[in-house]
Amino acid sequence: MAGILFIISAPSGSGKSTLVSELRKQVSGVDFSISWTTRPPRGSEEHGREYYFTTRAEFDRMVQESKFLEHAEVFGQCYGTGRLSLEDARKQGHDLILDIDVQGAEQVRRAVPEAVSVFVMPPSPKELRTRLRNRFRAEGQVNEAELYRRLSEASKEIEKYKEYTYVLVNDMLDRAVAQLEAIVLAERYYRNSEPIAFRSRRVLEVAAACRQANSYERLKPVLEAFGIDGSSGQQDLPFGDDPDDD
Repeated sequence: MAGILFIISAPSGSGKSTLVSELRKQVSGVDFSISWTTRPPRGSEEHGREYYFTTRAEFDRMVQESKFLEHAEVFGQCYGTGRLSLEDARKQGHDLILDIDVQGAEQVRRAVPEAVSVFVMPPSPKELRTRLRNRFRAEGQVNEAELYRRLSEASKEIEKYKEYTYVLVNDMLDRAVAQLEAIVLAERYYRNSEPIAFRSRRVLEVAAACRQANSYERLKPVLEAFGIDGSSGQQDLPFGDDPDDD
């Protein structure tokens, strides 16, 4: 089986890491590329599990030596995907998932045009604000300036949804996981003729419904909530605070 490269992108707090974790519990032969970062570990994070944590100097050296498939600076910290992850997955015939931001996704699409890209949207600005605030609380403090910066950045990232093959709205975890699973199985079916047994028709239907070209009606209320014109993909309203959110 030829391994497929899946790119998963989403605004911070959209739940893509949870989606990927749940997918890997249900679908075999899917590897996850552990990214390198210069940011410090959060909470119970461990080196080599969630991320490879390194210094800025070491990260810059790896960039100079072309060790990364993609790299970007996000919120003042550097993140990168090591080339070895893709090479190792392909040697084993496994699929590989990259959990990367929109900057990194653009780089990977240029380097690996056959990659399958999936964008995960939060259901609304209010829900995203709640998820981010809960994350900050779990880490020990709520930084309102950082929270607002991430919310503002989320709108800019969502504008890029049309660059992705598939788009999910992570409003219900079980449904979003099932959709992501369907995408992986459908791509295996089309690219590698991998059988999906009696579920084939339903899996292919679910995956097809998640294609960006088929998703406008599902995405329309989310785009409107973020002040984005879905026909152009441009933000036409400022991102403001919800007065009902404390």
